[in-house]
Amino acid sequence: MKPVALELQNVCKRFGKLEIIRGVDLRVEQGERVVLIGPNGAGKSSLFNLISGRERADAGAIVLHGSPITGCKPYEINRRGLSRSFQVSSIFPKLSVFENVRCALLWSLGYRYSFWQRLNGLPKLRARADAVLEAIGLQACRDTLAGRLSYAEQRALEIGITIAGDADVILLDEPTSGMSRSESDAAAELIRRVTAGKTLLMVEHDMEVAFRLADRIAVLVGGQIIACDIPERVRANEAVQRAYLGNRAFAEVT
Repeated sequence: MKPVALELQNVCKRFGKLEIIRGVDLRVEQGERVVLIGPNGAGKSSLFNLISGRERADAGAIVLHGSPITGCKPYEINRRGLSRSFQVSSIFPKLSVFENVRCALLWSLGYRYSFWQRLNGLPKLRARADAVLEAIGLQACRDTLAGRLSYAEQRALEIGITIAGDADVILLDEPTSGMSRSESDAAAELIRRVTAGKTLLMVEHDMEVAFRLADRIAVLVGGQIIACDIPERVRANEAVQRAYLGNRAFAEVT
């Protein structure tokens, strides 16, 4: 059995009287790809917010590489090796594509806050940023303002920013949302390539992408995980089928 990279133990979250996350248990092994699916309002993004420190769990524990991170600030969790993307692209639209990636690399390469150091004079930083751009297929857009990229290119840039710091646990929140079929297929192959050897937990609405990428699929319904298994078994799970009753996207992949 591989080491556990990320573990959730009876995690709960309330907003007032409304219980959003209700006792979630989940183990993601090192190097494993787990895709989290579920109907709208199931609590998928809320769960990501708890893991990444944007919100604090009311109960339970979140463990990264054997150490609790429950209650840690987002930057502390990031520096322990976990990085995430968001549903809505979070880029600097008035900076170039290269500058966006370079910003994401600074801390991981040991560059701290300094008023006296010019970024253009750091060849290691420049070389690493160019390598990330090559990996995500945006080298040709290196000097383009990020806000002028197409939607699919902006999503690719966000994936690049997420992996740039060399975190070994990656959380992607609906990376193919709003894409055409061909764009989703290309994004799935990009994700497969750039997360090779890393641990991936991904929220995905596109069932074709989910079933293609996942080693295991976790199904979140009403704040609870009702199934977590290899894609073939999740596809045949009656409780999952009931949860997606009337959902054409799920029916097509089953």
